[in-house]
Amino acid sequence: MNVLRFFLSIAVLLLASVFLIAPASAQATRTWVSGVGNDADPCSRTAPCKTFAGAISKTATAGEINCLDPGGFGAVTITKSITIDCRTTEGGVLSALVNGIIINTPVGSVVHLRGLDIDGAGTGLDGVRMTGQGQLHIEDCNIERVTSNGVEFLPNGASELYIINTRIAEAAGGAILIKTTGAIGINAILSRVELTNSANGILVDGTGNTSAMNMALTDSLVSGNTGNGVAVKSVAAASSVRATIVNTTISSNAGVGVNANGAAASGAGSAIAFLGASTVFGNVTGVSNTGSGAVQSFKNNMISGNVADGTPITAFPGPGGTPLQ
Repeated sequence: MNVLRFFLSIAVLLLASVFLIAPASAQATRTWVSGVGNDADPCSRTAPCKTFAGAISKTATAGEINCLDPGGFGAVTITKSITIDCRTTEGGVLSALVNGIIINTPVGSVVHLRGLDIDGAGTGLDGVRMTGQGQLHIEDCNIERVTSNGVEFLPNGASELYIINTRIAEAAGGAILIKTTGAIGINAILSRVELTNSANGILVDGTGNTSAMNMALTDSLVSGNTGNGVAVKSVAAASSVRATIVNTTISSNAGVGVNANGAAASGAGSAIAFLGASTVFGNVTGVSNTGSGAVQSFKNNMISGNVADGTPITAFPGPGGTPLQ
């Protein structure tokens, strides 16, 4: 009987340990970080973590990390669908000497970054760097003082980029670079973005891609950059690059305000920028095309006050081929 009691006691202890360990090792749908947190904690609201890197391993796929109070929560690499949302407080990422946030996600992933202040402190690399695939949403963020690009979107599969209500400044490589290598389709939507004092505002580069790339820019400011404001580039008609720019101010850039660059051998239509209801002024050159590239106008823009306004741009053809005015 004593032997039986002994083995029953062991079984009870083992069963209890399973129930005690399971909750601690499970990933939560929502986790929290705090400026006074501890990464050894479970990242709950009452026991928050200290960094995004500490919280992400304890957050389930498609879960959410929230900021409980102001703090600097460090650089992080994201490898799954997740939301990081700090819109109600200061969610700082000081990324000196490193990339601020790296996204290397598998197909079908969705990543949301909201309310983050990413500061490279003059030595950081990219503010946000996408090398995986899926959807990347950047909302209500501030990205500044990096030595490479504010946002570098280099997906390895068909992907979508959405940047809304976000400021990117002082990016030595450029505010936004959208570029791929291979047969990779890209759609990018940028709205209410402020891209200033960087090497370039936006470059959509399809020179290494064999699929279509499309970008829409609306209600935005691209100003004070040392290179071009908005540029699209392609070398093959099969890898067309299209940019639609509406209700945007492109000013005081030391290069071209809007440039469409298609290699001479690529054929017409490889790189086209459509420009409507926008103001282009104070640039060295207002608008220009290179090779077979084309800037097409809805004929409702204000292009004036540049050192050179640029060559006349083609009216965008309307229904039946009639130019829109």
